[in-house]
Amino acid sequence: MRAAPTILHLDMDAFFAAAEQAAKPSLRGKPVVVGGLGPRGVVATASYEARRFGVHSAMPMGQARRLAPNAAYLVPRFAFYRSISEQVMELLGRLSPLVEPLSLDEAFVDLEAGNLADDSAGARVVGERLRADILATTGLTGSVGLAGSKMIAKIASEEAKPDGLVLIEPGTERELLGPRSVRILPGVGPATGEHLRRAGMTTVSDLAEAGEDELVRLLGRAHGASLHRMAQGYDDRAVVAERDAKSVSVEDTFDVDLHDRVRIRTEVERLAERCVGRLRASGHSGRTIVLKVRRYDFSTLTRSETLRGPTDDPGVVREAAGRLLEAVDTTGGVRLLGVGVSGLADYTQEDLFAQAEEERAAVAVAAAKTEAVESAGTGASAGADAGGVADEAGAAGAVAVERQWAPGHDVRHAVHGAGWVQGSGVGRVTVRFEEPWSAPGRVRTFSVDDPELEPSEPLPLVRGECRAGA
Repeated sequence: MRAAPTILHLDMDAFFAAAEQAAKPSLRGKPVVVGGLGPRGVVATASYEARRFGVHSAMPMGQARRLAPNAAYLVPRFAFYRSISEQVMELLGRLSPLVEPLSLDEAFVDLEAGNLADDSAGARVVGERLRADILATTGLTGSVGLAGSKMIAKIASEEAKPDGLVLIEPGTERELLGPRSVRILPGVGPATGEHLRRAGMTTVSDLAEAGEDELVRLLGRAHGASLHRMAQGYDDRAVVAERDAKSVSVEDTFDVDLHDRVRIRTEVERLAERCVGRLRASGHSGRTIVLKVRRYDFSTLTRSETLRGPTDDPGVVREAAGRLLEAVDTTGGVRLLGVGVSGLADYTQEDLFAQAEEERAAVAVAAAKTEAVESAGTGASAGADAGGVADEAGAAGAVAVERQWAPGHDVRHAVHGAGWVQGSGVGRVTVRFEEPWSAPGRVRTFSVDDPELEPSEPLPLVRGECRAGA
């Protein structure tokens, strides 16, 4: 615990939704919900206007639509959010060499390590200047908490929302925490909170008064002792500039339950490829392959296999995930699949056996393709099969054209200029033409295959950063 509030916690306000409102003048001041738009999608972020209707993060999208039927529902643009996040993190890096990002929109900063503040007045000046710099650079607002520990700084930033700054003086932690719900403490989720409630503990002061021995009896040695210290306002965790990744994973939720075993295997292999892509991008390899399957009845199964050494070979991960799938009963249908790699390392141990197997498989596939080509056209049935495949490919192409116009994504028209997709369907796409610095624009509708309409890169939120020709 520090004697001065030199730990800063920044949390951008409703980040994804706020970025969309800043990019789209017609949505400012209106409810906006960002997330998966399919029947099983969930809310990633809701604007403050949407939160007034009860919409919140992690809520099923169907429930959000019932609560706020007139809100704008948009697909996330993660590359766009990441570019804004990089600008924000660069500003934080100017304050201190110790910046601990928690996500795209949240980070701790050790002001003491940056020699920028050693008392409350100095810390407040730095915090207010940071908020002003973020607004000038990105056009967005962030809330700042300042305290003598990470736990209290995060609580302070939550109290500061939206677009504010709260400084909590060291020494006042117990007074601040005492009347609050136990859920305010890190590590107290719904299950732990209910367990404590049944034991008669609903506030932080209840935990402090119960004593460490009682909490250890209820929650175990590590959790009980840690919770008792936090209930008294103690948190000596340091701001850590590098946070090592423990695992890399990807998962997909399907609009309709998958029943076809071949399709399920194909999806697992596709997820394995994506997972390895992320693994390589992070500069890691891993030893343990994890398969996650959520079935039709919401039961979730995980299976894992640990290899002889770390790998980033897509063939090895794909085959391991396939083996794990064989041990899972998918009768009744699958609603979610995921593939992950844990036990990360920064080196790779080549698996020569797997490599040789992959080469043999490639030869076999090539031979099969040659045989298929040679047999094509040898009879009417072959021609009919080829026609069926062509029909399916054409239908898939039509669906692909339709799907490229995701709600919220950027487009550019040869005549009307920059805009964004409001919606699409039955061969048409509706676009609102406006820019971040313009007045709300007009809406026009086009054919999905209009040659003058094409996907576009996002425009910067602040006009001074507009790229040449944009």
